[in-house]
Amino acid sequence: MSGLTGKTALITGASRGIGKAIAFAYAAQGANVVLSSRKQEALDEVAAELRAAQPGAKVLAKAAHVGSQEQAQACVEAAVAEFGSIDILVNNAGTNPYFGPMVDLDVARADKTVQVNQTSIVLWTGLVWKASMAATGGAVINIASIGGLAPEIGIGYYNATKAAVIHLTRQFAMELAPTTRVNGIAPGVVRTHLARGLWENNEERLNKALPLGRIGEPEDIANAAVFLATDASSWMTGQTLVIDGGATVRPMVI
Repeated sequence: MSGLTGKTALITGASRGIGKAIAFAYAAQGANVVLSSRKQEALDEVAAELRAAQPGAKVLAKAAHVGSQEQAQACVEAAVAEFGSIDILVNNAGTNPYFGPMVDLDVARADKTVQVNQTSIVLWTGLVWKASMAATGGAVINIASIGGLAPEIGIGYYNATKAAVIHLTRQFAMELAPTTRVNGIAPGVVRTHLARGLWENNEERLNKALPLGRIGEPEDIANAAVFLATDASSWMTGQTLVIDGGATVRPMVI
């Protein structure tokens, strides 16, 4: 990998889990890192931790609700003012406020799921494109899910929004080429707060079911995000990498 020295990466949902791991991985590759999530205090803690782990790292922490156009605009403007450009955008923020059959899903929680998981990608990609990438190019990385590839009990609507993420990745790749590459990552079960309901009381069974014998760690996804941000993936756009410990190649049980 050629590294990311001198590049600036903006990461949504960066206060914990996959977003936090990506921020640390990018800083280790020399990137300037812009951390964004809802709560400034949580971001400040991550920024301090990152600076301690990577002395000399250039970090900006800017709170923004991922679904607010005004707050997103302010975050993008702050990033450009601080570092001059945004070369990498990671659309990582996600939510799942409902578990159960879709016939019982209320409109309020459906709207929230779409706003955070799906509409935010359109919002942030558009803002970063207009503020920086239209002139200088760059890489956009969208965090989807293997749930977007097949039906699943309990989280069907969350998965529907992740299927949309996969399509948005392809659509933006077509529209923003050739200067900006757009790719995605579809994780399986990863040890994050958002996925806690899937693994916390179920890890041993999940481990036994996976061909590679363990659930994922945030760093597994961060490694792929580094690849997609560097010149190592320079002839790749519109694709979504599945990183799931082999979950999607298990034999089907009838």
